[in-house]
Amino acid sequence: MSDSNTTDFTNPSTFILMGIPGLEAANVWISIPFCMIYALAILGNFTILFIVKIEPSLHEPMYYFLCMLAVSDLVLSTSILPKMLSIFWLNSREIDFSACLTQMYFIHCFSVMESGIFVAMALDRYVAICHPLRHSTILTNSVVSKIGLAVVLRGSVLVLPFPFLARRWPYCRTTIISHSYCEHIAVVKLACADIRVSSYYSLSVAFCLISLDFFFITVSYIQILRAIFSLSRRDARLKTLGTCSSHLCVILAFYIPALFSLLTHRFGQNVALHFHILIANAYLLVPPMLHPIIYGVRTKQIWDRLLRLFTHKGT
Repeated sequence: MSDSNTTDFTNPSTFILMGIPGLEAANVWISIPFCMIYALAILGNFTILFIVKIEPSLHEPMYYFLCMLAVSDLVLSTSILPKMLSIFWLNSREIDFSACLTQMYFIHCFSVMESGIFVAMALDRYVAICHPLRHSTILTNSVVSKIGLAVVLRGSVLVLPFPFLARRWPYCRTTIISHSYCEHIAVVKLACADIRVSSYYSLSVAFCLISLDFFFITVSYIQILRAIFSLSRRDARLKTLGTCSSHLCVILAFYIPALFSLLTHRFGQNVALHFHILIANAYLLVPPMLHPIIYGVRTKQIWDRLLRLFTHKGT
């Protein structure tokens, strides 16, 4: 009997997603804010893409990177929310093994891409503020395209081992994932094999990328702040700081929950499972909603174009 069960689970056809264990009775209530967050993220990010497309004055490196961020946010939130809502509303917990690995890949791949986009945006702000006269010659369309391609390739290649390693492990314990989506470690922990390769690789990728990206962003902003505070006029300093404030808000909204979620997952054995899963969901869903709001409100060019669009329609 034991051998038969092992064989049955070695190559599972489906996994069972538990949603948020311990809060099953509140699933419908939990789904309401998540659904609203998703709707705002979809509306906001498509609005950013539309505004940048129709406004020629926004065809600049900063807004190209912002469009990349909007696309990444749309993919990230769409990768998890529809399935999560089907769990909460329809009790549809099954997910195909291949679909689970695909979801895993997209979530981690686009999370890495977002971090790379923030580095690219910090580089753009550094060049714009520290070398304003050379900004258009340094960050040409060709250079921006190459940076964008490097960001995409970095995320695609570094995360590719995640699903490939997960596929090769035998699963002979259970197919129940105590999570609301196919998070990498939550899946490979179900394997009845030594998963240290998967664990160490994912931890090293997360730690190295967050550390390196945050280091480059910090160095960029140290140089930016030095340039800002060397300006003689107070109003010039405030105006220049204002152009960077939206980017700093977005960076903090991404890295603080990401770091908290990573540390809680790795070292928070005493943290309640439902709290960890809620934090992991918020880390992936809240920033895609906040990014277009922050940039829309704090970036004058986008806000002005949006107002002109609605004013024109009203008249």
